[in-house]
Amino acid sequence: TLSAFGVALVLGLLAGLGRISRNVVIKNLATLYVEMIRGIPMLVLIFFIALVGVPTMVTGLNQLGAWLNNAGVPWLGGVFSGIDNKNVSMSLRAIVALSVTYGAFLAEIFRAGIQSIGRGQMEAARSQGMSYGQAMRYVILPQAVRNVLPALGNDFVSMLKDSSLVSVLAVRDITQVAKLYAGHSFRYQEAYITLAVLYLSMTVILSMGVKFLEKRYQGNGH
Repeated sequence: TLSAFGVALVLGLLAGLGRISRNVVIKNLATLYVEMIRGIPMLVLIFFIALVGVPTMVTGLNQLGAWLNNAGVPWLGGVFSGIDNKNVSMSLRAIVALSVTYGAFLAEIFRAGIQSIGRGQMEAARSQGMSYGQAMRYVILPQAVRNVLPALGNDFVSMLKDSSLVSVLAVRDITQVAKLYAGHSFRYQEAYITLAVLYLSMTVILSMGVKFLEKRYQGNGH
């Protein structure tokens, strides 16, 4: 969850910026990504990204490596050509699947946060000689992130719960461990009660942390 959410934050921020971009191509690509991901059930996405998307990406990298070798860049081409689909673990595929999936949801959070900042902020920053990128980085984004921090925290909790779905890929997360234990010992009641308590404990603690941060930022005059 930590690894996937870190990558999802980057994807979400880029897609969120793309959604408000004035460049038609970038805006449409970001919109296509968000709408397509949000329109497909998460379980289907996990299967598709892990078993179709990642192998396709590996094939593309192999082809890029072959092109780099022919272009006279063997040291880099060898790196891409040497990637084998069999060596990409299911754990890594699960992280990629969660990252891509939640990146689309975080994109909408970032977009809403950026658009919640008054246009006067951007105009004031530009009038001070800042470029669009500098104004976004130093003026708009810090305020937007502060506004959406509770929503980001809630999505982190949601990802923690949804990470249990990666057990369908035979990834040894706690759900898969509980399933294997129950299958071997036939102690289903003990295994799944323990699993439920573990998830409940983590989500309650994290939810309390999100509420604490929300109250703290509200108490600082936000």
